[in-house]
Amino acid sequence: MKYTRIVFVTTLMLGIAQVPLSAQSNAYITPSPTLANGSAAFNSAPSALATDSDQAGQDSVLTIKTRVDEVNLLFIATDKHGKFVRNLGQSDFAILDDHKPPQSILEFHRETDLPLEMGLLIDVSGSVRARFDFEQQAATGFLQHVLRPNFDKAFILGFNNRTQLSQDFTDNVRLLSAGVQRLHDGGGTALYDAVYHACHDKLLKERPAHPVRKAIIIVSDGEDNQSEYTRAQAIEMAQRAEVIIYAISTDDSGLILRGDKVLDQLAAATGGRAFFPYKTKDITHSFAAIEDELRSQYAVSYKPADFDADGRFRSIEITSLKKDLQVRARKGYFAPHQ
Repeated sequence: MKYTRIVFVTTLMLGIAQVPLSAQSNAYITPSPTLANGSAAFNSAPSALATDSDQAGQDSVLTIKTRVDEVNLLFIATDKHGKFVRNLGQSDFAILDDHKPPQSILEFHRETDLPLEMGLLIDVSGSVRARFDFEQQAATGFLQHVLRPNFDKAFILGFNNRTQLSQDFTDNVRLLSAGVQRLHDGGGTALYDAVYHACHDKLLKERPAHPVRKAIIIVSDGEDNQSEYTRAQAIEMAQRAEVIIYAISTDDSGLILRGDKVLDQLAAATGGRAFFPYKTKDITHSFAAIEDELRSQYAVSYKPADFDADGRFRSIEITSLKKDLQVRARKGYFAPHQ
């Protein structure tokens, strides 16, 4: 997003002709359900200057308007075996924003320690009943491993034909675990509504003063039959909130069903990944892979070329210049309105 910031500087005008400006472990299953106690995308830089002055020798006010169009992007690089590659540099990648190279690259580095803002969306519809208890325990173990007190925070949202926020944002794993255990299965599935509301009501409204990683983890079979919002609307809202979606399928049929494709599309559009653990115990490995991925990202900041604050969607393409490396990132972003 783009912010226009106005700074007032009071200075004494004493005949000055010019005023210079300077600018990991996989053991995610808890022994029992008993609980223990326990970008913005755009920033600011100098752009324009307006001055209101009185007569020489009197106090005057400098009004400095600042604006910059800066995109912050997190991405993953893997080799042909799917293993994370963590030793790459800026020269190993090519970026296209709206089909054009960026005007300038402002920053590039490995990013393993950004604060995490995460929503755990758990399908509680009747179709997931067979593995529901195990999923609750695996999700609780994941939160215990990933969340760092006073640094990360998460919320718990259950969904069937409606969404239910069982625990709001907190860094307290005990409260989050209790929120997971309060969920009860049964009913239809409104997956798109859950994604839309999690992004719009929780993650889009968060305006941290520092960069963060925003992520949603969906545990579902992907079979939506109750939503008011469409899949496209859910994806758009995730992109507006700059959220990475990870999905863990609860389908254990061994077949590629419609719901699996839905989960894959939600994840791919946001730079995330979908997992399909056909055995119940493999759910723990999926959570472990998500944890590893959240700690294995690159961050790049750049100024796009020919940028207009027109509110439209701008595509992002990032590729590796090294052979046999794959890059995964969100597909684009919505420019702010002027």
